[in-house]
Amino acid sequence: MSPVTGSSSSSVAEGTPHHHGLGSRAAATLVFGSSAAVLVVEIVSLRLLAPYLGLTLETSTMVIGIALTAIAFGSWLGGRIADQVDPRRLLGPSLGVSGAVVALTPAVLRTSAEWAPAVLLLIASLTILVPGALLSAVTPLVTKLRLTSLAETGTVVGRLSGVGTVGAIVGTVLTGFVLVSRLPVSGILIGLGILLVAGSAVVEWRARGWSGTPALTLVVVAGGLATTVAPGACDTETRYHCARVVADPDRDSGRTLVLDGLRHSYVDLDDPTFLKFEYVRAIAAVVDAAFPEGEPLAAHHVGGGGLTFPRYLAATRPGTRSLVSEIDSGVVRIDRDRLGLRPDAGIDVRVEDGRLGLRRLDAGSRDLVVGDAFGGVSVPWHLTTVEAMTDVRRVLKEDGLYVANLIDHGGLAFARAELATLRETFEHVALVGEPTDIGLDPTATSHGGNLVVIASDRPFDPRATQRALDARQTSWKITTGDDLASWIGDARLLTDDHAPVDQLLQPYSPGSSG
Repeated sequence: MSPVTGSSSSSVAEGTPHHHGLGSRAAATLVFGSSAAVLVVEIVSLRLLAPYLGLTLETSTMVIGIALTAIAFGSWLGGRIADQVDPRRLLGPSLGVSGAVVALTPAVLRTSAEWAPAVLLLIASLTILVPGALLSAVTPLVTKLRLTSLAETGTVVGRLSGVGTVGAIVGTVLTGFVLVSRLPVSGILIGLGILLVAGSAVVEWRARGWSGTPALTLVVVAGGLATTVAPGACDTETRYHCARVVADPDRDSGRTLVLDGLRHSYVDLDDPTFLKFEYVRAIAAVVDAAFPEGEPLAAHHVGGGGLTFPRYLAATRPGTRSLVSEIDSGVVRIDRDRLGLRPDAGIDVRVEDGRLGLRRLDAGSRDLVVGDAFGGVSVPWHLTTVEAMTDVRRVLKEDGLYVANLIDHGGLAFARAELATLRETFEHVALVGEPTDIGLDPTATSHGGNLVVIASDRPFDPRATQRALDARQTSWKITTGDDLASWIGDARLLTDDHAPVDQLLQPYSPGSSG
């Protein structure tokens, strides 16, 4: 047998047919588009699952892991099948079936979450795994069609690998910076499904002169129609949340801002001094006990939501200037369009990350800093650390006050770690919450929920704070000193280098989150 010489006219193997009909541009387009589509599905799936699983490190890790599994499995299986079957017979079905699944994903996931939550993880895995594997199989199928001689193997494989990587990058950037900010996630997935089925039709027509995609087109249409009636729909899909504004049936002017299925803010359009959520009444009690009645304040709010507390300060302390760092521009639009925020309310809202907002403030410029930022039910980890609290302390005046809303359940490991972190940063720290949660009733089991932390470099009066809490008709108590130190125990400090907030948080039940 003669050795392989590397001549450009040599076939890959004796008897292997030359595959015609797929030019280099068509090949690059297929690989680029399919790779981009995998990343679009991955990123959008995170947003679809957030209302039901939370936007946590675990959720992100799960989705990324499933997507990588799909890519690995699809690449392996596509390459194996390409050696046994004419790849031209598989390209169209891979694109078409993946498009149909993608278009059905919003309706299937939301329906499963509402009606069959026990199988949500399985359904979510399949809606990522199936299209991800089919789309990832496109690259080895196309590579097989383009390989006609061993002499160009490296060039073909390297070029298509590079094109696929660029496609994945474009899909990531396009979704994160453009699509999510302009379109609902259901619209993104249905639109992608249409593009994939259309691509399938073109490939089928070029390969066989006919298209076998009418049935898949009907599936895409059905997916779009099902999405309109599936449960879990949003009033508005912002860059970060599925948002709804719910009217209070018992109070004509009452509105609840619901983000990803969780009640984040209650706003009375006619009476900003009406505070429905107990944790907001607790924050109001702490602030009113710490500062003379009616005294205007320079306040900074890390997290905005429905802006309930900034509105309260504007109404009860005329002349107060509140600067709010709210990362979600869609929530700010809701505040202005549906929750009655007026430009003359003394509330300046900046669309920015809370930590970056703190860095922009001058030292000693604020009487009050209020922490009320959440991703799901978790305070974003970078707002919990010693370094973040050092920045809070920097912007406060010498007699300034930091007060923040936390949520934790079970053993309250995160809350204990955050209190330990505050004690490392401020001279005086206190905790306000239900007696069972803050260690004042050791005979009862802690259930967790909202807690309010207080920190300052000046001493504050716990008795005055407790009187204010009682006047607000809360059942909450305040704990300080040795009792608080005993409650914190040996909890570890949270730092920028190590802040496992998602792991410290305990399982929760949906409710008000801030």
